[in-house]
Amino acid sequence: MKKPVLKFKSIILSDVHLGTPDCKADEVNHFLKHTRCERLILNGDIIDGWSLKRRLSWEKGHTRFIRRVLKIAEKKDTDVIYIRGNHDDFLANYLPLVFDRIQLVEEYVLPTANGDYLCIHGDCFDAVTTHSKFISILGDIGYQSLLKFNRYYNKYRALRGKEYFSISKAIKAKVKNIVNHISSFEDHLQALAEKRGCTGIICGHIHTAEDKMIGDIHYLNSGDWVESLTAIVEHEDGRFELLDYREFCERLEARTIVQAQRTATASGGPVLWLSEEELAQA
Repeated sequence: MKKPVLKFKSIILSDVHLGTPDCKADEVNHFLKHTRCERLILNGDIIDGWSLKRRLSWEKGHTRFIRRVLKIAEKKDTDVIYIRGNHDDFLANYLPLVFDRIQLVEEYVLPTANGDYLCIHGDCFDAVTTHSKFISILGDIGYQSLLKFNRYYNKYRALRGKEYFSISKAIKAKVKNIVNHISSFEDHLQALAEKRGCTGIICGHIHTAEDKMIGDIHYLNSGDWVESLTAIVEHEDGRFELLDYREFCERLEARTIVQAQRTATASGGPVLWLSEEELAQA
């Protein structure tokens, strides 16, 4: 029996960082395999050109991601919008570019039942990225080193039966300068959305998933597929939801149980028990 799919009007994900050893390609491929949508918005830093210049870390799962996106555009009746980020800035000279159902753009306005949402990677409001690429690259090297240490540290934690712990997230939460940097970043995005007359703004870049109101502007950040493994999904009624991979897997499993229950009932086989609450969530 095939596993079911979860259907949404739009899916927005960013910061996959294909070409880096910490890219969670298997997880994001699984996510895309079991979802359907009218629009798939790839909001920057999907391919990590910076990393590929320093070292080759391209795995089969990274190629599968590219193939899956092309297949989604070709066979799933889905528009794919690829927004340039700072790590895939090698695309800048080719924008805008449209072929079949795939668009490569700097930004995208997403129309919803509740108003327009501006989709932009967000690096243009990062002073370090905008004004000093050299310092930004040095910072990226430091971040990659931290992720490498984090991999080994969490292997040790796993051997002791402990859950995954993100050192970089802990640092972001506690270091005042980083907290202030994120706050300034969000303020700039709010101002841009207001200037454009948009209801909300959706970005990535800072690897910090978020869903909140800043004044009258709905601010969403899709996080990343390096550590947080999150995406923004739009439902048919225009409602947005921040969905993490673990919760997605739980919903998919619940749908699988419902599907098996219906199949068993139709064939006269044993019925799998599922609570009313679980049925509603599925």
